[in-house]
Amino acid sequence: MTAAAASDDSPHNGHRKSHPMSGEAPHPVSGGPVVQLPTAFGDFVAQAWTDLVTGVEHLAVSSPNAPTDGKAPLVRLHSECLTGDVFGSYRCDCGEQLAFALELIRDNGGTLLYLRGQEGRGIGLANKIKAYALQEAGFDTVEANEQLGLPVDARCYKAAAQILAEMGLHEVRLLSNNPDKQNRLAKAGVRVVEMVPTEVPSREQNIRYLRTKKDRMEHRLLLDTQVAPVPVVASETPYDHEQD
Repeated sequence: MTAAAASDDSPHNGHRKSHPMSGEAPHPVSGGPVVQLPTAFGDFVAQAWTDLVTGVEHLAVSSPNAPTDGKAPLVRLHSECLTGDVFGSYRCDCGEQLAFALELIRDNGGTLLYLRGQEGRGIGLANKIKAYALQEAGFDTVEANEQLGLPVDARCYKAAAQILAEMGLHEVRLLSNNPDKQNRLAKAGVRVVEMVPTEVPSREQNIRYLRTKKDRMEHRLLLDTQVAPVPVVASETPYDHEQD
């Protein structure tokens, strides 16, 4: 998204555009005004979007500059994680991925969609804490959800895909380690031309969780090899999360 996003002809002005999905009506979403968002990671522009089916509000945080390398823009679909994004939990890697993605988008152009209502891969905050209790009893993150009678991944990306389409982002380079996101975006009509890894260094507290994601959920993680360090910004507060 560029600074021109607020113009009437811009795909960011909140008017619904046709979606490239075949055989399906566009998922109804509504976009608000584009505003400046100065942050510890740099200067961005932000736009709130409402899923008109569920009522859930999401936030697009974008570089004000178009990609300079001629490539498709970087896009991160970041699922809300209160424990990681806000409190810096070491049980996961989400907060660190959030910081890493924002710096890449700042430097290279693109958009981060912060998807609210997707806590714990869609099971909610209270159930995520229940799953943590089961993990402390010996279950891995997949088994814990199953013990609670919940899906391993309950997230839906239809609203996210529609938001991207209305922002004019029909082809993207996806910042993710999770190939399922690529597949589900493709089904919703958004073409992922490249998967850009967002792996951050593991910790003793989250290594089992990450191994489970790699071994049982097919996330593209190296884990045992050297990973580039996460950029540190502002106060050097550690970030961590749990649900790519």
